[in-house]
Amino acid sequence: MLAGTELIRKKLGKDAYAMTITLLLNSEGKKMGKTAKGAVWLDPDKTSPYDFYQYWRNIGDADVLKCLRMMTFLPLEQIDEMDKWEGAQLNTAKEILAQELTTLVHGSDEAAKAKAGAEALFSAATPGSMDNVPTAVLAAEDFGENGEVDILTILVKAGLEKSRGDARRDVIQGGVTVDGVKVQDFKAVFTKDELKDGKLVKRGKKSFKLVKS
Repeated sequence: MLAGTELIRKKLGKDAYAMTITLLLNSEGKKMGKTAKGAVWLDPDKTSPYDFYQYWRNIGDADVLKCLRMMTFLPLEQIDEMDKWEGAQLNTAKEILAQELTTLVHGSDEAAKAKAGAEALFSAATPGSMDNVPTAVLAAEDFGENGEVDILTILVKAGLEKSRGDARRDVIQGGVTVDGVKVQDFKAVFTKDELKDGKLVKRGKKSFKLVKS
């Protein structure tokens, strides 16, 4: 940062300033923004608006108010009132945090889509349309000559797994479902016709993709 300000001074003859904020740590003292898949990016091509929304929606209870204070423009008086919240109310605080940050980074339309997608997947009380659920469309070459694709390929192509090895392990351990049905045979296959209207593929508790042919 200092090198940058000095370069600006020398090249443009103008003063420049750098601003820093406190390093964002969670309640365990670890850097926030690091996940099993890597960093949480502002670039939507690296972290989709939905995944961005979900990251903040799922942070720990002990971290939500700190993030609201440090990263949003909500009035501090409003956040102070949330200090009294507990239990299910903290989930509301997390939704507010996710909505505020996703709107700030990706705009209100993308934030609304991310929220609608999350509600369609996770809200039993108010299930919504699957139109805003993150979708992966398989290419023609992903299917074999018989028009079938195996579950390991689906998981990798949908971005739910990094490798076929990881996918195989999760399938064997019972961590993968398709339309709510557990898949434990790593050789299981699906046809183009079966995927035409989309199937909801889930890895673990919170990683989903609507997979279509």
